[in-house]
Amino acid sequence: MARGFGTIYRRKTEKGSAWWIAYSVAGVRYQESSKSKLKGAAVELLKQRHDEVQQGRFIGPRAQATGFDDLVALLKADYEQKQRRSLDRALRCTVQLRRNLGRLTVAGINYGSASKHVSARLAEKAAHATVRMEIAILGRMLTLAVRSGCLAVRPPLPLVEVRNTRTGFYEPEQVEKVLAALPENLRPMIEFFYLTGWRRAEVLGLRWPQVDFAAGVVRLEPGTTKNLEGRTFPFGAHPRLAGILMAQYEVTQALQREKGSVVPWVFHREGKKIVDFRDVWMRACEEAGVPGRFVHDFRRTAVRNLVTKAGVSENLAMRLTGHKTRSVFDRYHIVAEADLHEAVVKLATATTPLRSESTPNPSRKRKRATR
Repeated sequence: MARGFGTIYRRKTEKGSAWWIAYSVAGVRYQESSKSKLKGAAVELLKQRHDEVQQGRFIGPRAQATGFDDLVALLKADYEQKQRRSLDRALRCTVQLRRNLGRLTVAGINYGSASKHVSARLAEKAAHATVRMEIAILGRMLTLAVRSGCLAVRPPLPLVEVRNTRTGFYEPEQVEKVLAALPENLRPMIEFFYLTGWRRAEVLGLRWPQVDFAAGVVRLEPGTTKNLEGRTFPFGAHPRLAGILMAQYEVTQALQREKGSVVPWVFHREGKKIVDFRDVWMRACEEAGVPGRFVHDFRRTAVRNLVTKAGVSENLAMRLTGHKTRSVFDRYHIVAEADLHEAVVKLATATTPLRSESTPNPSRKRKRATR
């Protein structure tokens, strides 16, 4: 430590006496307590501050003064400035993080404390994907703390492995059984999922101004989708899809006349937006003999129907379903076992049988064995 960097002195308070340090950085005077009655602790703390200044990572007392609420405030401001629509989800993660890390300052949050949070959450039977999201949010908060000057270096955090890749998709007869088991007011929406492969939020948030019956097109405006890009689906070219939307429009018009109020949602329950239908969906899948299936499975089903059954180019299929990156599309472009079976049947028909001489002769094997 350079001579003259700072001073060490003892300060007496009502709680006793402790050694303090005083130093200046860029013309700013700092005073810190070593929180110890030992002079050596103050010497080590002063040396630590000197090394931080020399290495360009000086934070000083700010790391000790920055608490969990400050990190949440940084996160909220970042999401609002970038207009991220997942702010509510991020804040729900902070609620769980606060239970195990809320009493720590930013300087006390490290791999060990984060690992204890992971273990505690998994012991509570929280899903691995949920815990991974919480650690990702924690990492974002620590990154923002570094950028704001409250933390010198973001510590490493534990990795939560998730093995829940969903690979299922629906056959037409399975969809028919699920539809039959659902309440009548949910059937048009589920069939729309099946035919378009659109995301859950996109379908639930669909409004009538987005449906152009004259052009036969339903539109998603830029900024309303997951990848923020606009998208269209020409339903007029699909008689069944056009029939679903027209029937839903007539039902909505009749409801508006009856209640005397506007219903903006394309798919609704008695005029109210559909928010959650998980319990009804799970019961319908159980009754249809496909338990544990997800509405999101309709996305990969639509991709397969477009590419492997209808022969649509992958580029056009991506534009219809809203897959922006090739890697995501590949994850959903799964060939069903029935398609594999059909491919092998075609192979058996197309290939020429080998000559009988090439087939092993069991009798020769027996003779060789007796020798």
